[in-house]
Amino acid sequence: MKQTNYHLFDFLDFDPELPGSEWLWRAGTPTDIEEVQGDVALTVPFRRQRQSGEMCADPSVPPKPYRLIIRQYGDKILRLYVGFDGEEQPAASEMLALAPALAPTPLHVERGEGAWRILDRQGRLKALVNLTPPAVDWWSDLLPPPDETLDLALFPDGEREVRLSAYDQFSPSRHDALALAYVEKSGSSHRATLSLAAAPDEVFAGTGERFAKIDLSGRTFQLKNQDGQGVNNRRTYKNIPFYLSSRMYGLFLHTSAYAKLSLADHSTRSVQLLNEQPQLDVFLIGGGTPEEILRGYRGLTGFPAMPPLWSFGTWMSRMTYFSADEVRTVCRRLRSEGYPCDVIHLDTGWFKTDWLCEWKFNQERFPDPQQFIRELRESGFRVSLWQLPYVADKAEQLPEAQANRYIAPLTKAREADGSNFSALDYAGTIDFTYPKAVAWYKALLRPLLGMGVACIKADFGENIHMDATYHGMKPELLSNLYALLYQKAAYEVTKEVTGEGIIWARAGWAGCQRYPLHWGGDAACSWDGMAGSLKGGLHLGLSGFGFWSHDVPGFHGVPSFMNAPIPDELYVRWTQFGVFSSHLRYHGTSKREPYEFPRVQEIVKRWWRLRYLLLPYIVAQSQKVTASGYPLLRALAMHHPADKLCWHIDDQYYFGDDLLVAPVMSAEGARDVYLPQGRWVNLFDGSIAEGERWLRGHRSPLDEMPVWGRYGAALPLYPHPVSCTDEVDLAKATTVALREGFGGIWEHMPAYDGR
Repeated sequence: MKQTNYHLFDFLDFDPELPGSEWLWRAGTPTDIEEVQGDVALTVPFRRQRQSGEMCADPSVPPKPYRLIIRQYGDKILRLYVGFDGEEQPAASEMLALAPALAPTPLHVERGEGAWRILDRQGRLKALVNLTPPAVDWWSDLLPPPDETLDLALFPDGEREVRLSAYDQFSPSRHDALALAYVEKSGSSHRATLSLAAAPDEVFAGTGERFAKIDLSGRTFQLKNQDGQGVNNRRTYKNIPFYLSSRMYGLFLHTSAYAKLSLADHSTRSVQLLNEQPQLDVFLIGGGTPEEILRGYRGLTGFPAMPPLWSFGTWMSRMTYFSADEVRTVCRRLRSEGYPCDVIHLDTGWFKTDWLCEWKFNQERFPDPQQFIRELRESGFRVSLWQLPYVADKAEQLPEAQANRYIAPLTKAREADGSNFSALDYAGTIDFTYPKAVAWYKALLRPLLGMGVACIKADFGENIHMDATYHGMKPELLSNLYALLYQKAAYEVTKEVTGEGIIWARAGWAGCQRYPLHWGGDAACSWDGMAGSLKGGLHLGLSGFGFWSHDVPGFHGVPSFMNAPIPDELYVRWTQFGVFSSHLRYHGTSKREPYEFPRVQEIVKRWWRLRYLLLPYIVAQSQKVTASGYPLLRALAMHHPADKLCWHIDDQYYFGDDLLVAPVMSAEGARDVYLPQGRWVNLFDGSIAEGERWLRGHRSPLDEMPVWGRYGAALPLYPHPVSCTDEVDLAKATTVALREGFGGIWEHMPAYDGR
């Protein structure tokens, strides 16, 4: 839509022709307040606006009163709920997994002259309803006075104010944001909006795996999952209706409907939410640090589970291995040449028909899959398998799935709309809202897991058939939520059969962080693909996710998708980035094995061994992730929220508490590195530097990268040669102090029998 002079059209998605089927209802000054079983209920009148781009209440239409419910969870989270036309606050939700510490706590009301105060049981102010009309120094009646609005300030942590955007306007009839309003369409409530005041220097981050700068101020996002088709555009696989503000609060919009989020974009004075559902359910999360706020968000939606030890080793894959013999050859060569590795992933080539997901091995290429998996396991390799949540047109399971409605029946025939491979993948979407379909899907995976498969790659899930009938909800509400239901099923059956909870997933929505782990999708094998991947990972970590990986060295070639060669420098630099990531997996459309890059294979081998040397640190930091608000890979602002520079750096990160990582993302081998406040020890040469300064043009030879440790940190290491994590006994870890006398990490690398 072309930009107009009217907020009605530009953000609220009205038809500029105003055909008469939609009406805007805007909140006015509350008329009553009461305590209801520990909650506070505000009675808010909504007045219908005239059918015009100009906003003005229609006095001929009586106002409609709705109740705005305010509830407190714990002592730093406030929930605001308003439902229109009978929409009730949901008693339960797949997105919510409330921690015991976040039980509702009572609020009470103090009515005062010109204001109502909402207090917690300690007497702290949690909300203030301003009833005083705006001050007027009368001079002219050229323009009418402003209409009533909802002037509400909230204090989720009892200290910092988060105010509804009550007066974001040019004139009384020209608004850039509305505090609270809803849209009526064809006689029924259709969508709702809420706005919060934004500060001029406020920074916003999160909202999912956003391939964008850390500071999202000045951007508008559609919260609608899509196949991102790379990591350098505005589409994304993982939209999360949560953002983190540099003013130290977080906002979670509890919905799975299509939503829109303007972060000081349509108006620099406001954050604006638009939910295409006739309700608003908003959690405001307070805290003194980003970690505390993210811990609060996880307390609402769930903490990440701890992945198994073996998952932190190296994963080897390409798209795809086509036979048991090919896989055996890869595994034997990795072992014989001294590359430590734990997982072999079979992508799209293990099925009876190439690319056609049927959850069964090709009997010609994999004649005895159980024996094949057992052989690999005996040599220290676990097997991961690719699949997706759609039943293909020619799939063996299609008649059963259709007869039992395990896939949602289409309401009309149409062309398939989005597979990376062919229309076969989109014959039907498994209906995870239907318990019998969930059980059927788990039954497809159970024999595979029973024969020894360790992990299921829960690929896709960003799109569903929208013109289909699902058992549990309308497709408009299921589309975003689908990733959560799908991944939950794959995770649960894996843990049930193997005893270990892990999947490898691409899509995401609020709550998916409970089921690790997630990777960043189909990045280009290029420096900009690497940079885009890191941006996505940083934002995902600021959206509640703890574990995140990416395809090394990118997924697809450029310009030849399947066959473009990968530069040696890119392969090494992306390897280094992967070693200092939650999980290290090689995958893509062409050869990915390190021995296929002979000029740099010894460098890569050394870095794989460095990964295993760091395992005690990685495991310890991962355990911390599961009980805190920290991701393993963290934006600098998580540790330095008072440093304004750190809210704008998107090419560096913390790896756990103590390591500062600055990947080299160009063939020049040099980059600027920012050292935050403190003393820092270079991980490779042991040199010490003072922080809060830039290292301009910092050079790293190809076999090193800029990694710095906190001065004084105790770094746990595993200084014993291993070929896989089966040989790792974490009780044998040692600790190295990062201070004077530390000569660099290579001094602690174990000898590997000359290989």
